[in-house]
Amino acid sequence: MNTGVKIIAFTAALAATFAAAYGVGAATGPLASDPEPAAHAGHNRPASPGHSAGGHSGHADTTPAGLQISRAGYTLDLKTPRLTAGEDNELRFAIRDQEGQQVTTYRREHGKELHLILASRDLVTYRHLHPTRAADGTWSTPVTLPAAGSYRLFADFTPATEDTTNLTLGADLAASGTYQAPALPEPATTTTTVDGYTVTLDGDLHPGKAAELTLTVSRDGRPVTDLQPYLGAYGHLVALRSGDLAYLHVHPNGEPGDGTTEPGPGISFTATAPSAGTYRLFLDFQHDGTVRTAAFTVQADRTAGAPEPAADEEHGNHRH
Repeated sequence: MNTGVKIIAFTAALAATFAAAYGVGAATGPLASDPEPAAHAGHNRPASPGHSAGGHSGHADTTPAGLQISRAGYTLDLKTPRLTAGEDNELRFAIRDQEGQQVTTYRREHGKELHLILASRDLVTYRHLHPTRAADGTWSTPVTLPAAGSYRLFADFTPATEDTTNLTLGADLAASGTYQAPALPEPATTTTTVDGYTVTLDGDLHPGKAAELTLTVSRDGRPVTDLQPYLGAYGHLVALRSGDLAYLHVHPNGEPGDGTTEPGPGISFTATAPSAGTYRLFLDFQHDGTVRTAAFTVQADRTAGAPEPAADEEHGNHRH
């Protein structure tokens, strides 16, 4: 991954409220980057103002990512739209091209051809999954959903074609069973704990204005200075917007081995929220060979002089 911030803005179509942080635990991100330094291969942000969604249209698509099941001629085909809560399931899907054929060639990013995020619409549950692809283009991964309800699936990928940039497609997934909605923690605290680690958030999220967020990791009161690379970085940040689950994926400033980026305790990101509102942030970091996820609820408030994208006015446990 090249130095700088990466963002993927997605969009989802239904509104729902946030809920309590289930996604803070061992095995238990929204923001447009600005400026956009050398991006890692394929991550030109098609959902950012001034960028087109792949080389198929001359018009910029400013819609936040993840709200569309089809974009730039590609479609997320969810083959298992319903699962059973509390049971071991196999989640299966494919990416189809303009001719309806399943895509079988992708550009690798952070060591993977495709990254899969699964989150409940109440944002209680969060998964960063690593599916495997069959020769015919069908992706699959085991998953156990802890509670019944509505979930959103985000597929982050770049087809191996010359004219297509990075895309994130989203689709709804239902889990059957008895559903009880918990409450999302208020956006008041800047510190959370997970599996004996304390993670502190420094910085504010602003709509239409770039800001730096720094997340600092400590354990037993001591800074963690030997974070381990996970998918090519010391940390990954995913943010989901309350209501429509607009998806924002931000990569950190700097990378392991670049000569300047330290392995902790702080991990910094430069990010721009697409609108005012409440967001749920999920930080993935690895230490002592285990990936952990820390979650925060934050409020992005309008600030004087910070423009808000017009498109937004119109129209977030690891299992390996």
